Amino acid sequence: MRRHVMWAIGLTAYIIAVFHRSSLGVAGVAAADRFGVGTSLLALLSVAQLAVYAGMQIPVGVLLDRFGSRRMLVVGGLLMVAGQLLFAYAGDIGPAIAARVLIGVGDAMTFISVLRVVAMWYPPRRNPLMVQLTGMVGQLGALSSAVPLVVLLRDAGWTATFLGAAVLGAAAVALVALTLKDAPAQEQGKADKTPKALKLSWEHPGTRLGLWTHFVAQFSGSVFALLWGFPFLTQGEGLAPATAALLLSLLTVGGIVLGPVIGHFCGRLPYHRSTLVLGIVAGSAAAWAVVLLWPGRAPLAVLTGLVLVLAVNGPGSMIGFDYARSFNPAGRLGGATGIVNVGGFAASIVLIVGIGVLLDLQTPAGAAHPTLGAYKWAFAVQYVLWGVGAAQVWRYRRTTRRIMPPEHLAAMRRGEALPVTP
Repeated sequence: MRRHVMWAIGLTAYIIAVFHRSSLGVAGVAAADRFGVGTSLLALLSVAQLAVYAGMQIPVGVLLDRFGSRRMLVVGGLLMVAGQLLFAYAGDIGPAIAARVLIGVGDAMTFISVLRVVAMWYPPRRNPLMVQLTGMVGQLGALSSAVPLVVLLRDAGWTATFLGAAVLGAAAVALVALTLKDAPAQEQGKADKTPKALKLSWEHPGTRLGLWTHFVAQFSGSVFALLWGFPFLTQGEGLAPATAALLLSLLTVGGIVLGPVIGHFCGRLPYHRSTLVLGIVAGSAAAWAVVLLWPGRAPLAVLTGLVLVLAVNGPGSMIGFDYARSFNPAGRLGGATGIVNVGGFAASIVLIVGIGVLLDLQTPAGAAHPTLGAYKWAFAVQYVLWGVGAAQVWRYRRTTRRIMPPEHLAAMRRGEALPVTP
């Protein structure tokens, strides 16, 4: 029972972090008016936050192994509170960017800290399912931020809205500080504080397998939901904004539903995790091929099928964290998890920029928006990332299996999860 309480406390902190992360999404129009900027500068707010999040993963992972989850969640929560306070009073784009950077740094400290709580409190067989539940339930923060923030922005104004978000974040910080325990008493004090801890995590091919799993499985669904899906569906495919928004909601809800299924599979068949990852990649590439090769605009049913396939991307990328847990001692789990978490966000940044550049190159000056053909060529750049990522997953799968002790390999083939190394 106590482990569920500790998980629920960490999960609450993560839901609030996702709420902070997503708070800009519904405030875009209001932000453009408040700061007097166009779409390119407005997009810089999201890119800055995402880039900081990705860049902080490894340093945060090292700090996590040294200081533990509770301290990192408290510091991260306070940074996000400070970011929302600054955002509430920001009057131009400079302070607004600084505010989103603070939120990005605090957000970077949250998810991997909660994953360490899961790894320390739950037995190995339960870990994959709990990781999936953590990631997917955490997305409720994105869903819950939409309507309340829209209503507050309309009725209470900018400053009151983001002051309210700061108060919500402060409550989450207080909850974590007063009640969360990093691990059961017998597991305390096992952090690996040696200078070589991060180097050892990186050198293990199982960690790199996790990195490339996260890289190859996440970016397509993430970029579609984060930035380019809505304009593709409305400007390119000609859907009504309400229909496009419904499809993006389906992407999130589908991930929440499918996450536990993926987690159960990984817990029961750990030897076949990489096969599932490669299957997810193949499915995503095939679904996009149907849409990109469709003559003219694709039917709604085809676009719905694409979104349902992309809904597996998020849960699929979470398998990377299970590799970090499987092949690293508990004392350096934070650093290994940070390494893994870089993969998907690095790929997403590359894809966001790549699609933007290709759209600019194909859109004539003065055109209202890119054509459907321009969108299709831009989204085709995904196949380069899929090819690189899938090749690396295949490479490190073979290397990891080759160096595993025979008894561990046999246990995985029998469906037994590897224990967390003490």
